[in-house]
Amino acid sequence: MDYLHDIQSFLPGIVVAVTGLAAILITAFKKGTASVFYVSVSGLVIALVLAIQSLFGDTGTAFSGMIVYGGPAAFGSVIVLLGSLLSVILSREYLQSFELETGEVYGMLLFATTGMMGLAVSNDLISLFVSLETMSVCLYVIAGLWYYRKTGAEAALKYFLLGAFSTGFLLYGIALIYGATGHTNLIEIAASAQVSPLLLAGIALLLVGIFFKISAVPFHMWTPDVYQGTPTTLTGFMATASKSAAFIALVFVLSRMLSGSETGDWTQVIQVIAILTMIVGNLIALAQDNVKRMLAYSSIAHAGYLMVGLAAGTAAGYSGVFYYLFAYTVMNIGAFGVIAFYERSKEMDFTEIDSYAGLGFKVPVMGVMLSIFLFSLAGIPPFVGFIGKYYVFAAAVQADLIILAIVGVLASAASVYYYLRVMVFMYFKEAHREYTLKAPGTLFKLVLILLAILTIYYGIEPVLPATGLFELLSSFNYA
Repeated sequence: MDYLHDIQSFLPGIVVAVTGLAAILITAFKKGTASVFYVSVSGLVIALVLAIQSLFGDTGTAFSGMIVYGGPAAFGSVIVLLGSLLSVILSREYLQSFELETGEVYGMLLFATTGMMGLAVSNDLISLFVSLETMSVCLYVIAGLWYYRKTGAEAALKYFLLGAFSTGFLLYGIALIYGATGHTNLIEIAASAQVSPLLLAGIALLLVGIFFKISAVPFHMWTPDVYQGTPTTLTGFMATASKSAAFIALVFVLSRMLSGSETGDWTQVIQVIAILTMIVGNLIALAQDNVKRMLAYSSIAHAGYLMVGLAAGTAAGYSGVFYYLFAYTVMNIGAFGVIAFYERSKEMDFTEIDSYAGLGFKVPVMGVMLSIFLFSLAGIPPFVGFIGKYYVFAAAVQADLIILAIVGVLASAASVYYYLRVMVFMYFKEAHREYTLKAPGTLFKLVLILLAILTIYYGIEPVLPATGLFELLSSFNYA
């Protein structure tokens, strides 16, 4: 009954895939979208509960070693599902305001989530590639929802062309690795590999493809245009769930396939990319007047902070990356959610920073929550973003990567300027014109309040249960 074991090990992903099929079928036979929304939310909640249960269960491999389950893979699935669930809930009112809500959108979100969950558990280059493509094709469609706007058309076209180009690098790299080792399983590649130009070229191309998905410099050029042209709540989905899935896949590639000397030492490459990503992301974010583009370059900088943990190459570093991904998901979806609330009024372009003048007093609760999320993104205590950065920088120090940790701290300090700049406009500038903001729905408000509470709680009390979870992940043998 191995097939039953295989199905059970990937049950959360199967539930999401079936829910996506159900969403498309309901759309085909019904005119309304309310039922599709509730089915999507229900499926994601069930999958999230199953993923949380598997977090405290056994670990192992399934589907002939193609995927892993339990431990970090289960926690990665929890992060992806959490980001997807929150994004779907926040998206309903926003998409309705712009007449973009259709059953197909929820179907694409669910299918993209299925691909992300496949990435989060991949133990084989074939499953990694199939999962990555499943996610990417759906995200290309989501990025083009505003096809009648120049920014929307540019987002879809640029994401598709550059994404397809990066996929070519990834697939060619997989082919070269297979040619050099005769395997696609990560563990088997590490066991049978011998350093050769063919293998090194294959690994380099594979990493280029993954670096594109996580927006690492110099493979980041698509990010600001895609984030700006995509509907805001869906931008939050792309910035958190998809980035988390790609980073988790990268953790498994580095810890399982590239951890030994047989595949070469890639630590220096990761360090250089991390430094470039932190510096470039923060420097360009300083000059942005569009809030969504600022958050796009901010997400590039956060990718650099995450790569600091990867460069450490230790269990503490990898565990810090997982915790940081959780923190980043919570605070970034919250920030995009508040921006989406402002955008719904349509009376002004609330993606431009000038339009935020005096906005903190229009709806004080929303202003306070946006401030909480921005403080957390800047890494200011007592918010969860500070704890996430502490874990990855501390892991770098323990691995004697002092210079890398110092660069990360300085880059994080520089980011305070552009986050606080938004709050200066909100509270210290006078509004240019009168406008009214649409009242948010109950569910929308509850989700944002929950995100704000999580942002504060895990910053003040990281020991309950964050440290226990961190210790659980640290004790796991990633290889």
